[in-house]
Amino acid sequence: MTARRPHLVDPHGDPLTLALAGLMGEAPGAQRTYEFRDVAISDPELPIGALLDGQARLTRTNRGLLLDATFATRLALECSRCLKAIDLPVELHLEEEVLPSIDISSGLPVRREEGEDPEAAVLNDHHELELRLLILEAISLVEPIAPLCEPGCPGLCAECGERLGPTHVEHEAEIDPRLEALRAFKVDDSERSG
Repeated sequence: MTARRPHLVDPHGDPLTLALAGLMGEAPGAQRTYEFRDVAISDPELPIGALLDGQARLTRTNRGLLLDATFATRLALECSRCLKAIDLPVELHLEEEVLPSIDISSGLPVRREEGEDPEAAVLNDHHELELRLLILEAISLVEPIAPLCEPGCPGLCAECGERLGPTHVEHEAEIDPRLEALRAFKVDDSERSG
């Protein structure tokens, strides 16, 4: 059974923490859809430069839940060649199996089966899915190691530190004052051998 309209997230709690006890109590195939608009998300390790928007659909399975979510935000980066500020749009697609940590009917901890992925997403003890952690991990995986403001960024001038490009003025190479006397020497082509 598919939910007809998006479920709104509790505005008083963390909008990225979804209470899913009701969905866990339903039969396999039941779904919920959640909409997210202008959600603040930050991490000291990540240069997130905008609010988060997205949608998440959760489907009840025989073992737990299937998460299918799409999110968009922007990263505030710096070009690795010319140091220009970059506003990089980022789109994330999460597709994960989410397993319960507590059995919904008995209230007992769920034992993991041998061979299950030890890093699989898990509902907390209150049957809540903490999407924030999954989103931050996905952002860290798509963040570029050496971002560029444009594919052919020319970088910075080694002499003046200005950005290279069509408007940059070339500098005459300065000679070390100790070698200045060498400018007076002239090469006589007639004396060259061979």
